[in-house]
Amino acid sequence: MRWIRRELEAELRGAARSFPALVVTGPRRAGKTACLRRTFPRASYHLLEDPDVRARAGADPRGFLEEARTPAILDEIQNVPALLPYVRTRIDSDPRRHGRWFLTGSQDFSLMAGVTESMAGRAAVFHLPPLSFREAGTWDLLRGGFPEVVLEPSRSRAWFRSYVQTYLERDVRAVTAVKDLGTFRRFLGLAAARNGQIRNKSDLAAPLGVSVPTITQWLNVLETSGLVQIVPPYFENFAKRIVKSPKLYWTDTGLLSFLLGFESLAALEGSAFIGGVFEAFLASEIGKNQANEGRTREIYFFRDHQGLEVDFVVPGRDGGLGFVETKWSRTVGPDAARGIAALLPRVKGRRARGIVVHRGTPGTTPATALAPGVKALTVETFLRGG
Repeated sequence: MRWIRRELEAELRGAARSFPALVVTGPRRAGKTACLRRTFPRASYHLLEDPDVRARAGADPRGFLEEARTPAILDEIQNVPALLPYVRTRIDSDPRRHGRWFLTGSQDFSLMAGVTESMAGRAAVFHLPPLSFREAGTWDLLRGGFPEVVLEPSRSRAWFRSYVQTYLERDVRAVTAVKDLGTFRRFLGLAAARNGQIRNKSDLAAPLGVSVPTITQWLNVLETSGLVQIVPPYFENFAKRIVKSPKLYWTDTGLLSFLLGFESLAALEGSAFIGGVFEAFLASEIGKNQANEGRTREIYFFRDHQGLEVDFVVPGRDGGLGFVETKWSRTVGPDAARGIAALLPRVKGRRARGIVVHRGTPGTTPATALAPGVKALTVETFLRGG
């Protein structure tokens, strides 16, 4: 299988020159292991999901690390959290030696708890999402960005079916007491149907006959596993009469489309879900580009009680604000920019601009001004930094 270069590689190489350890988190099958092994080809490799390796590392963590040739990749370290204090000890014994330990984890909650406690200041932490548009060179709402699906799209249905089964049987049961996998599977479908909407835990709990605390726990599992992202409302500089609950978005539109039951783009386009799936795609791409630049994901939405709404508010690296509206259409008019145009004058003390992202026709649809400070861009132009 061919390799797709990851934008995070340069950030990882730079961090390895300054930190003794690197930690790379992200969803299962996002490409963490391949990225690290390609970026650091001389590093020894240790898969801590392997039962024999896990047993040996758990029984004698000190001896295991003494035998590991550094630099070393410790893959899926959440399976042997007892290793972390010993890694810290080895780092502290020679703190000036950088780029020695590369750790991966698919479950940010357990891994990050250990990193925070054991290696604060000793490790640079990164998040590797599935492939972005810039990495894959294309986008497909039905396939998403998981590398194996992008490289072999004909296998996508079987791949997602296996992914969901593996996720249910392994990750979910590892971190939460799910007594009825059938109910959890229905929860996944219901959460997919609520993609792009204000998160309402009671609305999710009632049809399933489970408690709100259970829904809270399950949503936390999805979020910390990197499968959904919670987009909070933006309130700075604006009136206080705004919606205060966050929105729920799935981070991979391929998985989302699978959970919604769509097998063709035509079926998805003809459904009421297409707008939300398109929003999820752009929310995910914005987060991916931030992660690939080594930044914390920072994306918001705006909605007030008078009905004024903008899909996304994105702080820029220069301190400015970007207002982004998404439209699943090939052409857009001034009406598409109405929310952004109303908000721009309210921004005080910061540079702000507005963008309406639409499908357009690559290479033939130029950037179009819709209102002062607002322009329309095609998906490709927007994602390439236009």
